[in-house]
Amino acid sequence: METFWIIVAILLGIIGIAGSILPAMPGPPASWLGLLVAYFLKSGTNGAGEPMSLTVLLVWLGITIVVSIIDYLVPMWFTKVTGGTKAAGTGAMIGLVVGMFLTPVGMILGSLLGAFIAELVFAKKSGWDSAKSAFGAFLGFMLGTGLKVIVSGLMLYYTIVYLW
Repeated sequence: METFWIIVAILLGIIGIAGSILPAMPGPPASWLGLLVAYFLKSGTNGAGEPMSLTVLLVWLGITIVVSIIDYLVPMWFTKVTGGTKAAGTGAMIGLVVGMFLTPVGMILGSLLGAFIAELVFAKKSGWDSAKSAFGAFLGFMLGTGLKVIVSGLMLYYTIVYLW
């Protein structure tokens, strides 16, 4: 039975990394659930031979909450700084979803193109202003996504360390 829970914990960590990139999937929260499973198993220790403490688990919960909030704030902030409207953020998300069916390059280009078209059509901005807004929305999205991937990857690492 313990093997089943070890597999579940690792799968949650992997789902967390995937969810950090794919929209509408919980990235860091899924990774934290993997840590939670590892905590309740109490089968492994870290390099110093200590089992996972409640403090470690709660610190990662705090990091998960902060990263999840930052993920919503950073794209809005970058979009606003570059003169974008809400349309740019919405367009970037739609472009990302459409680009998902292609390659990772499709996701990036879809996000940029979606924000650009949304600003051009819905916000009635010039080509240059739309490009600036699209770049801001894209940059904010990439920073938020990068932060989630790093945090989820670290949580998967700690999950594996504490399980073995």
